[in-house]
Amino acid sequence: MLSLAAILETSARDCPDKTAIVQGPTRICYRELDMQAQAVAADLAGRGIGPGDIVALACPNVPAFPVFYFGVLKTGATVLPVSILLKRDEMAYLLNDSGAKALVCHEGSAELPLGVVGRAAFGDAPACEHLIETDAPTADASFNTVQRSADDTAVVLYTSGTTGRPKGAMLTHANLLMNAQLCVELGRVRPEDVVLVALPLFHVFGQVVQMLAALRQAATLVLAPRFEPGLCLSLMESEKVTLFSGVPTMLWALLTYPDAEKHDLATIASRLRQVTVGGASTPVEILRGFEEKFDVPVLEGYGLSETSPGASFNRHDRERKIGSVGLPLWGVEIRVVDPEDNPVPVGETGEVVVRGHCVMKGYLGRPEESAEALRGGWFHTGDIGRFDEEGYLYIVDRLKEMIIRGGFNVYPREVEELLVTHPEISLAAVIGVPDEQYGEEVKAFVVPADGASPAPDAIIAWAREHLAGYKYPRIVELRESLPLGATGKILKRDLS
Repeated sequence: MLSLAAILETSARDCPDKTAIVQGPTRICYRELDMQAQAVAADLAGRGIGPGDIVALACPNVPAFPVFYFGVLKTGATVLPVSILLKRDEMAYLLNDSGAKALVCHEGSAELPLGVVGRAAFGDAPACEHLIETDAPTADASFNTVQRSADDTAVVLYTSGTTGRPKGAMLTHANLLMNAQLCVELGRVRPEDVVLVALPLFHVFGQVVQMLAALRQAATLVLAPRFEPGLCLSLMESEKVTLFSGVPTMLWALLTYPDAEKHDLATIASRLRQVTVGGASTPVEILRGFEEKFDVPVLEGYGLSETSPGASFNRHDRERKIGSVGLPLWGVEIRVVDPEDNPVPVGETGEVVVRGHCVMKGYLGRPEESAEALRGGWFHTGDIGRFDEEGYLYIVDRLKEMIIRGGFNVYPREVEELLVTHPEISLAAVIGVPDEQYGEEVKAFVVPADGASPAPDAIIAWAREHLAGYKYPRIVELRESLPLGATGKILKRDLS
């Protein structure tokens, strides 16, 4: 029997008075964090929630996230972290597609009205029985954690993957426990560490590499409600941060922040032991510039939601190669293959495929897509990479359709399908274009409907109302026609 909840419970048993969570003036010790999660579990169980059920959790980086995350796990149910950036239709899709029995929702703020969106989405999901507010009072209660099997689903993470609408990657208790432990070892997380979490906890990177790894070691998590370079530098100073993880755009923002010198960078640098970067390929000049400015090693890794997420990482006991995502994790195999799934020679490019303890059990309710993604016993990532002579992996490209904007995956088809519902748009094609800040920006090429003359700014504003903040196009170009191939398929390689 095995439960991911053991990560919190063991640290609460061994280090009850140690500070687990910091946000502003709030300080929560491990004993209190576990007690709050127990009370949540008792409340959920009283509502009939238990093994086999899915509970969606829409919550920003506040203490309620780990409280409800572990509260759900204690009941034996499955957690479905939901992006707080989703719009009503997108959240409702996740609730309906997953068959979630309950939605736990934070109220949000005027700028991000998560509660409003959540209540509307809940109303669009008739099978979802319970809407629970994170700030609703929960009576203190003891609860005996429901034990699960290692291969039971602990967490479902929705991802666009490489094809189609978002799908729920089912990650098991064993998947996540193993990955968290390896993150502890590779990230050299120590009990005395202070970990700044500016990555969203609903994302697998922040959730596993930071939250689970830190709680496993009874380290302290400092929660930033959002990433903002000035705020992060202030927290690094005031909370004596030792570890930080981010996507390349975060490093870029910290590196280029114009008011950085207002902070005590020398003291910040003296405390930072390591920075981990992932989520997208990091430009070498950004990585080197960050290391020079903050005098701290930056280690790059590689993974996906479907790999829990870590699959490879630069190790401390081996040479670090800038530009590489390192070596496969312990117990993980990675190959680079041709379209027939045959391994390609060293130095040649092909699709990156992965197998081992990190790989998901499949996509929720999608046996055919699961079989395709896991064909031959290997997870097919859709990323293009190569190995060097010493076994270091380099990610050099990805499937043409996928856009990674600031570490978030954007699937063009989803954006295109929305755009063509606009009454003034006849046809649309969406691609990623290079962007200094976000790595890639979403650009839409639009063919107006007959007699229509839509304004690009108006299209952008309209799309913004219907798509999450990282998905909607920031650039719209009007075209009389789009380049088509012999079969009528839009030739996106001819667009730029």
